[in-house]
Amino acid sequence: MSPFLFLLIPAIASALFALLLFGGCRRCLRQRRYGGAGVRALLLLGFLLIALGLGALSSALFHYLKLDGETRVAEISLRQVEPQRWSARLTSADGSHRTFELRGDEWQLDARVIRWKLPALMAGAPPLYRLERLSGRYGDIKQEREAVRSVHELSQDAFPDLYTIKRQFPQYLPFVDTEYGSAAYLPMLDGARYEVMLGGRGGLVARAADDKTRRLLDDAGW
Repeated sequence: MSPFLFLLIPAIASALFALLLFGGCRRCLRQRRYGGAGVRALLLLGFLLIALGLGALSSALFHYLKLDGETRVAEISLRQVEPQRWSARLTSADGSHRTFELRGDEWQLDARVIRWKLPALMAGAPPLYRLERLSGRYGDIKQEREAVRSVHELSQDAFPDLYTIKRQFPQYLPFVDTEYGSAAYLPMLDGARYEVMLGGRGGLVARAADDKTRRLLDDAGW
């Protein structure tokens, strides 16, 4: 089961219990059974808080994608516009694609990875990933410090973000094992096409997607 559904289903169930308790509370008030109404009101508040908490966590997971073994997370195609200026087409695992302008000699893709502890692990929750940013970098360190930079955000931030919650309130998310970043980079070459994989251990790996790109890499000394 997806961790998103793993949290969303009990959130919906808690909201339904809260709705039933609200109806019971109203009946007790009409019958002037104030003690019963008070008990139901407390239970209503408890289930409502549970529903809100689980709903917020499921929202935080919505933009993360399942990681099974070595997973292809993106493909990057490059076209040179002028020296050290490139048009990069990024195709995500879901088939969506966007085009960005990059400056420099190499591209870099960053991702965020989340792994689980028990009991989420026993429930079949797989590792998750989310692409974070695509950027250009310069081979020359002086240029890297002084030249025009290009960084593009890829994530569609959910609110609240699970990574941020875990960092600020680790005691409330004991079932999250680790959360960390991973990155991969390769040179920008005219006509090159790369595939980016995320291994079962959570590290990004970039490689040539076709023979043409492999020849370009060989000619460039990579």
